[in-house]
Amino acid sequence: MRLLVTGGAGFIGSNFVRYILRTRPGYSILNLDKLTYAGNLENLSDVESNPHYRFHRGDICDVEAVEALLHEPVDGVVHFAAESHVDRSIADARDFIRTNIQGTHTLLDAARRARVPRFVHVSTDEVYGSLPSGKAAHEEWPLQPNSPYAASKAASDLLVRSFYQTYRFPAIIARASNNYGPRQFPEKLIPLMISNALEGRKLPVYGDGLNERDWVFVEDHCRAIDQVLHSGRPGEIYNIGFGRPVTNLEVVRSVLRILGKPEDMIEFVADRPGHDRRYALDTGKIERELGWRPEVDLEAGLVETVEWYCAHAEWIRKAKSGDYRAYYEKFYLNRSASLAQI
Repeated sequence: MRLLVTGGAGFIGSNFVRYILRTRPGYSILNLDKLTYAGNLENLSDVESNPHYRFHRGDICDVEAVEALLHEPVDGVVHFAAESHVDRSIADARDFIRTNIQGTHTLLDAARRARVPRFVHVSTDEVYGSLPSGKAAHEEWPLQPNSPYAASKAASDLLVRSFYQTYRFPAIIARASNNYGPRQFPEKLIPLMISNALEGRKLPVYGDGLNERDWVFVEDHCRAIDQVLHSGRPGEIYNIGFGRPVTNLEVVRSVLRILGKPEDMIEFVADRPGHDRRYALDTGKIERELGWRPEVDLEAGLVETVEWYCAHAEWIRKAKSGDYRAYYEKFYLNRSASLAQI
């Protein structure tokens, strides 16, 4: 297959690119990424010379650029590209509206006209909103987003649904719980806690720390997307998660325990506005239909994640300082033979 992956330089997208190139010999990937602050091409440095991989810097909102990339036949689109940090959406939602809604529409419209046979839209459990204790959201659960980020993702989900209902465009929605693992940008909870602990800084925890989240290891998520891409039914939604919500405080304490650091490094800070109390997913559908189940439990995944960050202090430094952005100019922009060619 020849795949167009959007947002392939981000955390989940780059892990997916690496996963496909490793497990699907002969597959070709064209990675379209705008390289915002969250796009880091160093995450893909070990595959950049792979003849089955190409990178194109571009914006999914750019109609002409997207249409040009889809001019040659593409067997599938996997759409990761999104603004995804809740705190940033609270501060200013404009980029979220543009990228997550307008960008998704641009991509859908171009892919429909190009007759792309498979389209996977990667979404989030946050579209379901905060769930009551003991409940897990199934795929037909009402959408009740509570942050500008979640609202923009819910809107993009509805656009995807409308393209299937109206045009019978073969799109599928995958809604995942919180991802974690190596190479995640350190604004997110787990890498932020790890990096702060390694630097001897306080670990800020919102409110009382008892907000519950379900955590899925990033490679488990990539396996699920691979299954959805190849075997999912067009027009369907599939939830992807581990199925065991835990509190943020439990996660932070586990990180400190793995690092051998004291719990007095935790600092409780004022809660953020509209902070959802609890997320939980019912993953029965993807288990029954596609045979997918998570393989990495939270404790083992945290150990692997912590060990990776401990071994990659320079990656953390570059991510926090912004120095990673120079990688594009050094290894891509100044090359006489552009890797952007299809």
